[in-house]
Amino acid sequence: MHFNSTYNARVKAFNSTGEGDYSEIIGLQTAEVAWFTFDPCISGPDLRFSEDNCSVSACEGYEHRVALGSVGFSRGVHYWEFTIDRYDTDTDPSFGIARIDVTKDQMLGKDEKGWGMYIDRQRSWFVHAKVHGQRCEGGIQQGSTVGVLLDLNRHQVSFYVNEEPHGPIAFHNLYGVFYPAVSVNRGVTVTLHTALDVPSDIEDS
Repeated sequence: MHFNSTYNARVKAFNSTGEGDYSEIIGLQTAEVAWFTFDPCISGPDLRFSEDNCSVSACEGYEHRVALGSVGFSRGVHYWEFTIDRYDTDTDPSFGIARIDVTKDQMLGKDEKGWGMYIDRQRSWFVHAKVHGQRCEGGIQQGSTVGVLLDLNRHQVSFYVNEEPHGPIAFHNLYGVFYPAVSVNRGVTVTLHTALDVPSDIEDS
């Protein structure tokens, strides 16, 4: 089922003696916003997840590992954030979206099935299919937040750092099913926050 949608349904009971009549039509309203966690089953190797699957960290190597969210989006406007819980090395986590079959043992955005923003303490770049550009000044530290705004009404994705827009619209012409994604490596732990309201500057545009 899609989020923020209404479905009509009928139900009927059945057992060994036969089937009953259908009920009256009932309306089902799905939630306006999406709740989700990381999904270890579709994420990369060598990752450590919290018990509630809301936090992820990598093992001690410098190789990136991709963690995917537990839902895929094909329409609507969705916003989620990552809190940087640990950031004690000179690494560059990458935040964004991916197809379910993205390569999971390299930085998010290095193949054609991932779209990411990789960021360090001072600056960031957008990356997709090994092409990176749109350098933006301003980085992260422990305690920072990185927001991802996936707008499938406009088929685009953009980013926020500490609740402020970070750079221009990052990627356009996005069609299909996309999963929330992050790639982390040594010294980085992030926590996922979902079911968030869309930033007000987008709602008013």
